[in-house]
Amino acid sequence: MKTIHDPEKLKKVGEFFDKIADTHYEFIHYWLKNTLFHWDFWLSVVFSILPWAVWIKYRKKDSTQRLLFVGFFALIFSCWMDFFGVVYGLWYYTGIVIPTMPSFIPWDMCIMPVFVMLLVQYKPNSSVLVKTLVFASVCSFIGEPFFLWLGFYVLKKWSIFYSFPIYFLFYLACHKISRLRNFAGI
Repeated sequence: MKTIHDPEKLKKVGEFFDKIADTHYEFIHYWLKNTLFHWDFWLSVVFSILPWAVWIKYRKKDSTQRLLFVGFFALIFSCWMDFFGVVYGLWYYTGIVIPTMPSFIPWDMCIMPVFVMLLVQYKPNSSVLVKTLVFASVCSFIGEPFFLWLGFYVLKKWSIFYSFPIYFLFYLACHKISRLRNFAGI
């Protein structure tokens, strides 16, 4: 099919995507031999299931929809930040559950959103600043170093200290979203 785009541009961009696809296939082959069903794979599976099991048990049942709305925002934001960090070579992950984006499912789609939801529901009228500081501190100075120690998270051009203000602003946004009033009808 003929397009209005420059054929040379289409060809060049296609070459870049071919390189990405080839590299991804090489990575999948490596992952199948060196990660799938190894200890790091199983530990990542536990980190993917356990937070949701905890949330299901301890969530405030009458606030489930609101908490899931906040958790979904946290999940999307976390995935996008991870995507940018990996794509721009700031960090990478090993021991991943599925060799695709988001880079580290246990953190992006499980630990982060569940931690946000549990913190939002715990003492909802307590100081937002204290909760924000707790969240940013735990994520930056406990969570990230723990995954560094496990070898699941490898920093290249990043420091855990850079993460603190991002987590700080991130939790403030999540808190703000959790306080939204009912949506208008459709």
